[in-house]
Amino acid sequence: MTGSVLTIGKFDGVHAGHAYLLRQVVALAKERGLMPAAMTFDPHPACVVAPSRAPLPLMPLEERIARIRELGIEQVYVLKFTAEIAQLTPEQFIAQFVCDELHARVVIVGANFRFGNQQAGDPKVLTELGLRYGFETRLVDAVKLRGLIVSTSEIRKRIREGGVSLAGRLLGRPYSIEGNVVSGHGVGSRQTVPTLNLRTTAEVLPRDGVYITRTHALDGGRRWNSITNIGLRPTFDGHARTIETFLLDPLTGAGPTRMRLEFLRHVREERKFESPEALKAQILRDVARASAYFRRGRRWVAHQPRPELP
Repeated sequence: MTGSVLTIGKFDGVHAGHAYLLRQVVALAKERGLMPAAMTFDPHPACVVAPSRAPLPLMPLEERIARIRELGIEQVYVLKFTAEIAQLTPEQFIAQFVCDELHARVVIVGANFRFGNQQAGDPKVLTELGLRYGFETRLVDAVKLRGLIVSTSEIRKRIREGGVSLAGRLLGRPYSIEGNVVSGHGVGSRQTVPTLNLRTTAEVLPRDGVYITRTHALDGGRRWNSITNIGLRPTFDGHARTIETFLLDPLTGAGPTRMRLEFLRHVREERKFESPEALKAQILRDVARASAYFRRGRRWVAHQPRPELP
């Protein structure tokens, strides 16, 4: 079997730092005539070793795999993480999976990489094991943007704070959620403006508020500029959190049954208005602001970051 250039990680979100690392794998594999490969885990190891501290995922496994493949990785090896796997020593892990299973000739990981029981393995241990088992070890420095180290925890924090624009920069693309379009309460179409209501299984949502968004129909390929409210609908004394999207462009034909929302910019916090009429007036101001955003030709541009040198 052809050997591989392998990277290992959780890759939750497949953010800009992950993309930089994965591109190094693809480039070196092409240069060496080897298979570009990535090992990831399901579930997140913390779900097994420290469930109370396990972070909420930014994306489901299927989307994670798809994005890793989009970056040129030909073999994505998903290791089912169990209590037995967690007990493996660093050497056992390397021998069983990195060498016997994936035939690594080069292993490329981030400088903060840890592996094996109690995270006893670090880059120094990995390098020593590489010499013993016959693979080369390469380390990639952390990627920084605007002085921030790109990490899943930082992205998750920014999203929860409503900082979707910066979160998108760190991700390398707008943060998005997907789900089914469901019937709302009917209040909006009667008293304010008609909206598409999204029901999602996404576990990390932006904080309640109004956002400039882009809406993609997953059952037809159409897309619209839009504005989205996440919240409890306090003007109508709502108690359940909803995600309501108003399309800035006309909806022709049947409405979508499934859609993806890309969050581009935070507009304002959600608040209670004295009447539906006052809320409608504010929504129209929000729509005008979003329309101006898109009219200025603003578009989300992906960055391909490089590590910032000290």
